[in-house]
Amino acid sequence: MALKRHQLAFRGTLVAAVIVGCWMGGVGICPGRDIFVNNEAGDDAFFGRVATPGSTVDGPVRSIARAIELAQPGDRIVLAPTKTPYRESITLAGQRLSRGILQDLILDGSGAVMDGSAPVPVEAWELDRQSWQRWGRTVYRFTPEQKSYQQLFLGDRPARRVLVDKSAEAPPKLEPLEWCLFGGKIYFCVEPDHRPEDYPLRYAKLTVGITLHHVHGVTIRDLTVQGYQLDGISLANTARDIRLQRVVLRGNGRAGLSVAGACRADLTDSLLGDNGAAQILTFPYSELHVFNSQVLGNTAPAWVDKGGRLFVDGQENQGGLDVIQPPSSANSANP
Repeated sequence: MALKRHQLAFRGTLVAAVIVGCWMGGVGICPGRDIFVNNEAGDDAFFGRVATPGSTVDGPVRSIARAIELAQPGDRIVLAPTKTPYRESITLAGQRLSRGILQDLILDGSGAVMDGSAPVPVEAWELDRQSWQRWGRTVYRFTPEQKSYQQLFLGDRPARRVLVDKSAEAPPKLEPLEWCLFGGKIYFCVEPDHRPEDYPLRYAKLTVGITLHHVHGVTIRDLTVQGYQLDGISLANTARDIRLQRVVLRGNGRAGLSVAGACRADLTDSLLGDNGAAQILTFPYSELHVFNSQVLGNTAPAWVDKGGRLFVDGQENQGGLDVIQPPSSANSANP
């Protein structure tokens, strides 16, 4: 009888182990997988199971968007740091793209760059004759698709911007290689005997780099997000337990990082600067914790407070700040 009870106990343990194993191996509950992305050598027809393209369909996918389609809770999306920026806009939303049983959903940039800019079409420029009449400067203008916030890049860096007073009835005087946004148009002053096509000019075409809403337990790390018309990273609504680690958010039209209602995030070991209206923008009912990061008030205030709570290295701050910066930090968001 004792032996039979022992056998029954062993069978019960075995059944429990099988049940737990099946539960752990279920979709979205198993330890996270790696999904590899390579925007030069990948193919969105692949499954992203291995980092190097080969003779099978297990190779890397081409786009982050495709990796997101394949992802389950707790997976890790790993970007190849190619010479080509990832020119896409992505959204992380819903339970499927949240924390797994063992780890966060992770977007690991590996040093890659996401870039929302695009070349200004040569045919889009028109000569602004009034600037010549007023200032004796040769200024061209064009109308981007997104007009409320913008950036103009000269090569891979933001061009020198002249801010326009809201009450202005005409664009301001521009010196060569300066630009402004007035009346929904970008104005750019060229050097003598030059035209816009003589310069590598780009503008912010895509709206937001990474949008997060209705997700929890997401880590984004080792990634540069730049050149978007609104924000580099936007926590739009009920994004909780978000960890941004070693990110560079620069040259975006409105903010490097915006944190809206019922969102909570940690920003660690990161660099923000050269954004258009704010480096960090917070809204009511949000909470952001900044640790050991450089947030430079160079082109716009470090923090524009429209509500919410901001903590810097554990201390709560009240109102806007001109700069959040460790003593040894640099003074530019560009490498």
